Amino acid sequence: MSNVIKSNGFTNESLDWDAWLDVIALEDATEDQIKVLEESNPKAKTSDYYLFLAHQPDILRQRSAAFNAIMYAPGGMSRAERELGSLVVSRINGCVYCASVHAQRFEQLAKRNDTVQQVFDNPYGAGIDAREQAIAKFSAELTEQPDAIDAAKIQALKDVGLNELEVLDLIHSIAIFAWANRLMLNLGEPVFPDGSKAEAK
Repeated sequence: MSNVIKSNGFTNESLDWDAWLDVIALEDATEDQIKVLEESNPKAKTSDYYLFLAHQPDILRQRSAAFNAIMYAPGGMSRAERELGSLVVSRINGCVYCASVHAQRFEQLAKRNDTVQQVFDNPYGAGIDAREQAIAKFSAELTEQPDAIDAAKIQALKDVGLNELEVLDLIHSIAIFAWANRLMLNLGEPVFPDGSKAEAK
């Protein structure tokens, strides 16, 4: 990560997440719960998020498979652009934790953070070029008013160079973080490593 960005309560710093409900204790976990944690993420055994979701290992397993297929599948939209779409969704939904993760991933993949600053400041119109701006605008519109998306809005993405597979990848990225944001926002809260709260303003 390059320089630290803070705006409207959002940051590209690394955050933790504290669950409000009981998480599983590893010493009491079932064999399947341990297995799904090991399958899900290298840090899952120390993450409240995964330790809570592991109460239902089958759902966590399906969630992880869908997440990996959407965010990491080869071909289609670039990974940086998938992260941009997810960043905009998380910014609009007020999910400080998810936004910090996507900000870091975008920076790692795009090798810059100017667009991150723009999204944190104002996600509407963020982007350094017409393609990024169209991705940010569509991500915002689909997040705020999904029933207003029509053929003209899809065409606007095609007009800046997205092909049909890239459009589908973008919509999948937006949709899975609409889901993830709701889990994060309603089951716990983001905190800095020192334990202080990280809140959107």
